Amino acid sequence: MITQKHQAGFVNIIGKPNVGKSTLMNILVGERLSIISSKAQTTRHRILGLINSDQYQIVFSDTPGMLKPQYELHKSMMNFVNLSLEDADIILFVTDLFENDAEIESIIERINKSGIPVILVINKIDLAKEGQLDEVTKYWTDRIKADTIIPVSAKEKFNTERILQEILDRLPEHPPFYDKEELTDRPERFFASEIIREKIFKNYKKEIPYSTEVGIEDFHEDEKIIRIRATIFVERNSQKGIIIGEKGKMLKKVGIEAREELEAFFGKQVHLETFVKVEPDWRKNKLKLKKFGYDPS
Repeated sequence: MITQKHQAGFVNIIGKPNVGKSTLMNILVGERLSIISSKAQTTRHRILGLINSDQYQIVFSDTPGMLKPQYELHKSMMNFVNLSLEDADIILFVTDLFENDAEIESIIERINKSGIPVILVINKIDLAKEGQLDEVTKYWTDRIKADTIIPVSAKEKFNTERILQEILDRLPEHPPFYDKEELTDRPERFFASEIIREKIFKNYKKEIPYSTEVGIEDFHEDEKIIRIRATIFVERNSQKGIIIGEKGKMLKKVGIEAREELEAFFGKQVHLETFVKVEPDWRKNKLKLKKFGYDPS
């Protein structure tokens, strides 16, 4: 009896903030798993998304954007990036036409020394001026040891299908790591909090989105409806007032938008209650970060 070859492995998506890593993973997996915003640093956790077939299982890992840590929160975010360099079978290094290697030279050096196959993805080529793509390609191939270079436009979904084939060409033979029915390793509560946080990034400016965290206090699902009670944590009283808005208008707007997105995500009616609470300096406090699911070690 001939057993069919099965491939499985971890493909870790790495890059600086706002280059399109989350958009790319959502396209590849075919589901909205990662938070998407025009603001940088929206992904704070490491999120796994799975592609399954009879012949393979690709475990994508979307990591926070590489940055120079300013808070304990940033250190925790970079811990997720460092972990992704340790367990990757393939690294999908994503950049765009406008980023450079400033502040991430040490991580690039680690990637180059790792021996892990690297697929270099240059995103946003729909914005390229004449000759710009050639210049950017040369810039990055001088700095990172890549097996192959793939120019894409995640926004236009141009050339993204080539990424899948390049991954399969390098994916090791291995039994599946997760149940083939699964799309992600994250619980439903996690995605509820991420969707609410996404709406905060959409509706508020400056420091407000970066100073907020969302906790799901209650998540109860029955046959027809999901009832969710969420708390939006901020660092200062003044931020609480901004989140709530005049006569509660801003909080209501965020709640309506989040509920609509949650209903689309879960495929059933959602009743959402949101509250705002001050948690002073949570981004700088290791114990508070642990409470929110970060590893600040």
